[in-house]
Amino acid sequence: MTTSLDLLKQSGTVVVSDSGDFESIAVYTPQDATTNPSLILAAANKPGYARLIDSAVKYGKEKGGSLDDQVNAANDRLLVEFGTEILKLIPGRVSTEVDARLSFDKAATKAKAKELIALYKSVGIEKDRILIKIASTWEGIQAARELEAEDNIHCNLTLLFGFGQAVACAEAKVTLISPFVGRILDWYKKSTGKTYEGDEDPGVQSVKKIFNYYKQYGYKTIVMGASFRNIGEIKALAGVDFLTIAPALLEELKSSTAPVPKKLDAQAAAKDTSLPKVTYVDNEPEFRWALLQDQMAFDKLHEGIKKFAEDGETLKDLLRKKLSA
Repeated sequence: MTTSLDLLKQSGTVVVSDSGDFESIAVYTPQDATTNPSLILAAANKPGYARLIDSAVKYGKEKGGSLDDQVNAANDRLLVEFGTEILKLIPGRVSTEVDARLSFDKAATKAKAKELIALYKSVGIEKDRILIKIASTWEGIQAARELEAEDNIHCNLTLLFGFGQAVACAEAKVTLISPFVGRILDWYKKSTGKTYEGDEDPGVQSVKKIFNYYKQYGYKTIVMGASFRNIGEIKALAGVDFLTIAPALLEELKSSTAPVPKKLDAQAAAKDTSLPKVTYVDNEPEFRWALLQDQMAFDKLHEGIKKFAEDGETLKDLLRKKLSA
């Protein structure tokens, strides 16, 4: 039986699992997987993952230093523990996120990215199987530019809501971007009181514009739609480079045999000339002004950073209690 999930893959879209719960990943045979602090926190609270917590705590104690030093070391190790387990189940790459509190600090973001890559290497995982997730702030995009060019560290620019962010990421030659479809929809529903479906969904429209722009101007950065609220959004983006999908929606697609026609076509988009060229190269003021002018993108970027940072701190609190016991 050919499922809707099969048809989505046949449209040319690479399916990625959006989960920290690696026990559920293998069921849907994704190529890659993504994680974030919220997903890791949700998984870490399940009894089945206690051994990963214990391993991270042991590592933190062995590293020594102050309690805060041990907590930070254990936290990084926990991210790598989850990523390593996930990589046993998929043929591709796993995304591991830099602490959201570093989103406005280019140097600290670069340093943390290198630390995570070194930790993965210490357990036998090479950097070609890792995507370092960084928030799509100006500082984050410039950190990614340098990591890609100088260290061949592949980056996934996350919390991306605005067209200007996408343009700056492409110009930085980052490996992949993650525009957040569902969170864009959330903002517009709250702002307008309207309901949106399929092609009318503002999150879907945002990703389509980014995809078409990238193909029109020959950018190699992968467009990976993320943060979906329903399978209608997913189907409306069939044909986009990648989609990262939560297990509940993967199950819905796997349980359905409804058609999934291809909606986005790279070759057709490459021949289009309707989107004017935009640039933010070496122009931080113009980037910040464009972001400020896009109220939705400005709001959701900062809200997302705050939420990821809060969940990251909650995860550290959990580790702190274990280390103090």
